[in-house]
Order: sequence, then C-alpha cells, then structure tokens
Amino acid sequence: MTQAAGATVERDAQARPAAPMALLPLLLACIVALGLTIYPQLAMRAGRPDHVAAMLAMASMTTGFVRGVGFVPRRQPWRAVFSTPACLACAALAALRLWGG
Repeated sequence: MTQAAGATVERDAQARPAAPMALLPLLLACIVALGLTIYPQLAMRAGRPDHVAAMLAMASMTTGFVRGVGFVPRRQPWRAVFSTPACLACAALAALRLWGG
C-alpha cells in the first residue's frame, strides 16, 4: 500500500465516526442463531422443512449481526437492507410463515 493510499484510509476513518452498536438486532441475531443451531426443527412447518421461512430467518440473523455490531453501509440501498427495521421485518415474516397459518 502506498503512502497516499494509507493517508486516504486514515482520513476516511477520521471523517466517519463509528456507529454505535444496536442491541435489539444483535440480540435477535443471537437468538435466531442459537435457536436454529440447537433446534433446527424450528424452521419446519407441518413436518416438512420450510425453506422460505429458513431463508427469512437467516436474512434476519445476518442483518442483525451486521447492524448489531455497529456497521452502517455508506450507500443508501445497502443501509436499507442492513437496518434494524429490515432485521425485524424478516424475523416477523419468518414467524408469520411458520406459525401464522
């Protein structure tokens, strides 16, 4: 890495303050990760694996970990994807699919 590139990285790090951790999505991500690791039958409906519900739960878990540790993307579309509302929405959709009927 050249000295100019190193200066740019340092300037960018100084210009953007670190985002605080978001405890709600981090807690939800930990619960989903532990729950599906310990008891994977949580992602089953009517005795069969529900791949859509599992995908939604994993999306909620991934989003929760990314946002929960304090990472906020620079570009707006990715900010929306990795946000607390997106994490909660994926978890709610997974729960509705599995237990809502």
